Order: sequence, then structure tokens, then C-alpha cells
Amino acid sequence: MSDMSGEDAFDGEDLGFDLLEEELRRAAAILDPVPPELRRLAVEAFALHDLDARIAELTFDSVVDAIPVRGATDVPRMLTFHAGGVTVDVELTAQGLMGQVLPPQTAAIEVLSGPQAGSPLETDTMGRFIYDEPPAGPFALRLRTGEGVLVTDWVTA
Repeated sequence: MSDMSGEDAFDGEDLGFDLLEEELRRAAAILDPVPPELRRLAVEAFALHDLDARIAELTFDSVVDAIPVRGATDVPRMLTFHAGGVTVDVELTAQGLMGQVLPPQTAAIEVLSGPQAGSPLETDTMGRFIYDEPPAGPFALRLRTGEGVLVTDWVTA
């Protein structure tokens, strides 16, 4: 192997880079360690990852797709997610989330937001659900229906 000047690179150079990388990793672990809570959350997120989950894509966002109404203030944000034959409509307000799964069906729902999933929700027979805490920052919904698991795209509140 030759470097840019045309000279052959020293065979031990890769070993030197490996040692340097190892020293930098040790220094980072001492000077800026990964917080234990973040490590625990990363392990839990990986463990809870649903490999068979269908991803429900965001197909409508009132912030982007709707025509603004002059003089309207504190308008709820409307979101629509779609995967296969399932649609999830969500209304996001300062008071929380309200939504409906279509076609109407029962589902267990988790609001994924921040370091912890919210308390589990159940839809009623019409597929409706309410979550009384507005998500802070990015959030997604995980729905468990009789047909399987569906996870929405992540959206910033």
C-alpha cells in the first residue's frame, strides 16, 4: 500500500491507529462516560424493538399539508398515519393526544416519548383513544392489534 507521496506505508501504521483508537476510547470512558440511565434506556429500547412491526407512515400533517385559517389560534395539530389497511388519525393539543384507529378495532397503544413509554392505553370499540399528557419532543405510537404490531413514524410535537 502506498501513501499520497508514492512511498510505501509502514506496515505497523495500522497497528498504531488501532492503539490510538483504543487510547481515545479509554479517555472518553473516563472523561465523558455514558450515563448509566442512558445505557439502560438503550438496552431497553433494543430489547423492545419489534422486528415484525409494520411502520405506519405519516401521510398527513396539518402543519405542512393544511391551509391555515386566518385568525385561528391554538388550533390542534392533525396527523394521519397509514400502514396497509390500517389508518391512525391523531389530534395533538396542549392537553394531550386524541385519536382513532380505522377501521375501528381494539388495540393496546403505547405513546413512545422521551426516556419512558407512557402508560398503556386501550381503544374503545370504535377504535378511539385519549392520552392526557402532551408528548414533549419527538413521539411515536406503538399499536398492538389482533393483526400484529404497528409503529408510527416519529413526529416532533
